[in-house]
Amino acid sequence: MIESLKLYLNEISEIDEVVSRLNGLGYNRCRKVSIEGDFSVVGESLTLFPVTFEYPVRIDLFGSRVRSIKSVDLYTFKTITEHKGVIVLPAGALRKKRLKRPDTGLGEQPINSFVDIEPGDHVVHIDYGIGKYIGIQKMGKGGASTDHFVLEYSSGDRLYVPPDDLHKLQRYVSFHRKVPRLNSLKAKGWDRTKQSASRGAAGIARDLLDLQARREASPGYAFSKDTDWQEEVEEAFPYKETPDQLKATRAVKEDMEKRKPMDRLLCGDVGYGKTEVALRAAFKAVMDNKQVAFLVPTTILAEQHTETFTKRLEGYPVNIQMLNRFRTQSEQENVLSGLRGGKVDVVIGTHRLLSGDVEFHDLGLLIIDEEQRFGVAHKDRIKRMRVNVDILTLTATPIPRTLYLALMGGKDISVIETPPLERLPVHTEVLEYDKKVIREALRHELDRGGQVYYVHNRVENIEKVALSVKKLVPEARVRIGHGQMSSRALEETMFSFIKGEVDVLVCTTIVESGIDIPNANTMVVNNADNFGLADLYQLRGRIGRFDKKAFAYLVVRDSSSLTHEVQARFRAIKKYQELGSGFKIAMHDLEMRGAGNLLGTRQSGFIDQVGFDLYCRLLKAEIGKLQEDKR
Repeated sequence: MIESLKLYLNEISEIDEVVSRLNGLGYNRCRKVSIEGDFSVVGESLTLFPVTFEYPVRIDLFGSRVRSIKSVDLYTFKTITEHKGVIVLPAGALRKKRLKRPDTGLGEQPINSFVDIEPGDHVVHIDYGIGKYIGIQKMGKGGASTDHFVLEYSSGDRLYVPPDDLHKLQRYVSFHRKVPRLNSLKAKGWDRTKQSASRGAAGIARDLLDLQARREASPGYAFSKDTDWQEEVEEAFPYKETPDQLKATRAVKEDMEKRKPMDRLLCGDVGYGKTEVALRAAFKAVMDNKQVAFLVPTTILAEQHTETFTKRLEGYPVNIQMLNRFRTQSEQENVLSGLRGGKVDVVIGTHRLLSGDVEFHDLGLLIIDEEQRFGVAHKDRIKRMRVNVDILTLTATPIPRTLYLALMGGKDISVIETPPLERLPVHTEVLEYDKKVIREALRHELDRGGQVYYVHNRVENIEKVALSVKKLVPEARVRIGHGQMSSRALEETMFSFIKGEVDVLVCTTIVESGIDIPNANTMVVNNADNFGLADLYQLRGRIGRFDKKAFAYLVVRDSSSLTHEVQARFRAIKKYQELGSGFKIAMHDLEMRGAGNLLGTRQSGFIDQVGFDLYCRLLKAEIGKLQEDKR
């Protein structure tokens, strides 16, 4: 008898068990289903493409009960037909020739891999301009038909884009939150608009080339090739590197070995391996007798990074020290003296590292973790440290200017999108405050031996909230943590939570970055409508760090009174439950909030006219022309 997986409407099926069965049947878990044998899980929705089916199947669960089973379109995921059950046969021997999915990439980067086109979105066709994507329609002659992307233009005119021309499409992205005007398929205005935007991009191209020339001319330090010790350190990494992680590591090393100073942005969700890339870069710098400064936003994060570096580099002649305002005066002076004399190789610290009394003997590499957590004064000091020093910036959700510079070519960029093995998406719910639901959520986590973050970002009544939590789960050990506590008390509370001596931590957003607790896999965010999209994403990233299913509950008082902007924010955070969505969140946040005149009034106008992606392509073309002219 052939082994199979059978799922039926209204019957009980645990999602984790279904995933395990699919793995056993030879199915491939991925972020987005595209060919036979693929499956993906987002929240309580499972989408799989059985090898014997013409279309993918989407299975929605409510808790552990199968709520619906539908065949869906491969591209639009619209429902084709509903089913009462599905029988999934093994992949492998029964796998048909793998389908070649039409290239829906929007040409070359910058943003094609970070955004998705959905029906209703505005898109840009390179030849015809801005239209609205309606969906997919089969067209053809003589019985043979192919899927065409359907775009609507002004006056209701429609354009049918065949698969071979999909590279000419890109999602329309602008940063002023204005609905774009649809172009006409009959008028000639689009060509004039593109020409105008190209002329505007030419000015930016000259500026970027001048910046690049200054960087190339800067007398940076060219680090040596990898040593035998470097290979030993990397081989001792206790986990299997993801392809993106390896690619980012190679890019960083290649930058370091060049004469020009490195300025690279490394994007990746929390827990995706950015710290390991940074550690390998730091060790490479130390092997050339250069010093490394690792700047982090919180004391707890400094402690954790110091512990990680110390354990990983144990047995090698590397002096690793931590510097923050909580260390005693004599401890701080010892570190400062070691930095001046060249005895300290790696210093990991908070903004204390930016104080005027910090001097280095020979700084070669500056690593910045979550740049957006530092204030204006701190960033000015960072700028002064950048002279002739290699810079590696780590982030999950880049700030607008950094994102813009990276996408436009003013800063090199690496993205770690591949989740670690066994990592599961965080199930996210938006709900009105309900004692029963919250109690069940807390007890579910405690019953499996886990811990809970209960985020409440108002210090004035946080003790009252903690008491209410204690009433919901009297058996739980509840503690409070916030930034207005004394540094020692806060540190003691945090380490008690890390050691598992606290079940529920009622806290402010101080946990947003810098705490890595594998056992904490449920989070309740009180008054979630008061948080920005990037903040919610960062908070949610604190849970689900390893192989346990994690749950985030975004609690509001009255869902009927939420503004359109807040509702859009919640839709985005639920939409981007899939792993590795940090860059998409950053782009979406930039679209929702608007970037104002971040790029200058004139350039912002050009971007509104042709969309950000096409503007970047035009800019790239202008850079190419200028470089050709100089040869």
